[in-house]
Amino acid sequence: MPKIVNHEKRRRELAEAVWRVVLRDGVEGVSVRNVAAEAKWSTGALRHYFGTKEDLLASATQLLEERVRKRFENRRYDGPPREVIHGLLCEVLPLDEDRRTEGDLWFAFAARSLVDPRIAKEHSPVFDGVRKLCLRVTQQMADGGWLYPGLKPDVEAARLHALIDGLAMHMLMRRVDEQEALTTLDAHLVQIIRDVQRD
Repeated sequence: MPKIVNHEKRRRELAEAVWRVVLRDGVEGVSVRNVAAEAKWSTGALRHYFGTKEDLLASATQLLEERVRKRFENRRYDGPPREVIHGLLCEVLPLDEDRRTEGDLWFAFAARSLVDPRIAKEHSPVFDGVRKLCLRVTQQMADGGWLYPGLKPDVEAARLHALIDGLAMHMLMRRVDEQEALTTLDAHLVQIIRDVQRD
C-alpha cells in the first residue's frame, strides 16, 4: 500500500517551522535551507511545498491569521456586556505564551510588510481582522443600547483598534505589564459601555 501523505499537515508543520525561525532569527533568517533544517526536512522535500522564501513567509502569515480566527470561533462568551467585550478584546492581547507568540510574529511580519508587498498583502487580514472585530463590537454595543448616547460606532471602533494595537505593542516590548494593560482597557470600556444587563 502506498503511504498516504497528509499534505495539509505537512504545510502546517513547515509554516510552524517558519514561525520558530522568525522568533529566533527574525524574518531575515528565513530561507528554504534554514526552514528545512528547522523542520528536519531535506531542502528538496521542502521545495515540493514551498519554492521560495516568499512562499514560506506567506504561508506562515496565513496560518497565523487562521489560528487567531479559529480561537474566536471556538470560544463562547457569556456574561454582562462589559465582561463579554473585555473577553473578546483580550483574545488579541499577548496575555499568555500562545498570544505572545502570535504578537511577536505579528510584529515581525508587520515590519517586513513595509518593504515586501506580498507579505503586506498576506498580513492585511490580520490587521483588518482586529479592525473588523472592533467595529463589530462597537456596532453591537450601539444596537444593544450599551454604547453611551452620542458615541458613534465607527469612531469608537477606530479608537478601540488604536488602543488594542498600542497596548499589544507596548506589552510585546515589555514597556507595559499585563495588569497595567488590563487596567487601561477596563478604564476605556467603562467610558464607552453603559452598565446595563442583557436580556
